[in-house]
This record gives sequence, structure tokens and C-alpha cells, in this order.
Amino acid sequence: MSNRISQCFARAEADNRAVLGIFVSAGDPSAEASAAILDSLVENGADFIELGMPFSDPMADGPAIQAASLRAITQGMTLAGTLDIAKSFRTRHPKTPLILMGYYNIIYQYNENRFIEKCKKSKIDGLIVVDLPYPENKPFAMKCKKKQINFIQLVSPTTSKKRLKQIIKDSHDMVYYISMLSTTGGKLKVP
Repeated sequence: MSNRISQCFARAEADNRAVLGIFVSAGDPSAEASAAILDSLVENGADFIELGMPFSDPMADGPAIQAASLRAITQGMTLAGTLDIAKSFRTRHPKTPLILMGYYNIIYQYNENRFIEKCKKSKIDGLIVVDLPYPENKPFAMKCKKKQINFIQLVSPTTSKKRLKQIIKDSHDMVYYISMLSTTGGKLKVP
């Protein structure tokens, strides 16, 4: 499917350069500030944005992202609020890919089908759901694909070659490579 994500990578390849994606937690330090932060990232060269869906127990994230989620939740940020931020972003930045990143629990609680429909209406380009691994994510990923939303699969240094081939075969336009075996924003441990 030709979309903002594949177009973003194609432009970078044509320019012989890497793609810069930046992560921020929605609603940190406030919903209003999130809009200004997102605008600034696009204006200063971010090729795509990963917008974090704040969650009370972000187990794959390090202290910085955990603190950002807590601040956002304390300020009243919800999944519905995150989707509102995303929808507003899309009206201001029609060409910049926007990927929501977070945990399945909040999607499940919100209602999976309702969530995917809201993502479609908000013109979300992709989803990274860190605690919904392959192949358990296949039914959800197929629902996303039907709505032309990329479900971005995760692979890591410990992913076997056989599993990697299957994940790539079943992926949409992007695969997320977890380069370190630690929490995001945690202490860098490179062998």
C-alpha cells in the first residue's frame, strides 16, 4: 500500500539519506504543549513522528518515558485525548507520517475495533504495539491492514532467521528493529 510511510522512505532513499523518526509522549507536559512540540519536530526536520499513547505500566520503556507517561496521565491524557492530538496534527501536517506507539491493554480497554476506526478517521499511518508480538498480533494486524493502517512488527537481535523471514513476509511497509536488549531510554548496553 502506498502511503505516507512508504513515501517517506522513498524520498529519503532518493536523497541518499537516513530517515529521522522522533518519539514523544502525547500530553507531556500538556495536550496544548504536545501540539507545539509536534509542530516544532516537523519544522526542524523529523521525517516521521512516533506519538506515545501514555500508559500506567510502560514495561518496555525506561525511566524517561515512564516519567513522561506519568506526567501525561496526571494531566488527564487518555487514549481519546491522544487520538485528538493525532487528528489535529494531521490537519496541520498532511504529509508527515504519524505512528502511534504503545501497549495493547489500552487498545483492548478502549475497544479494538473502535480504536482502529478512530485511527483511520484521524489518518494515523501506523501502529507499534510493543506488547502484542508476532504471531499473536496477526488478527489485529490484519484489521489494521484492511483500514490501510500499517501494523509495524518488532524484531530484535535475538529474533531467529526463520522468525525474521516470517515477520518480514507478514509486515506492511515498515519493520521496527529493536537494536538493544534493554528498555527504551534505559542505560545503553552494547556488547
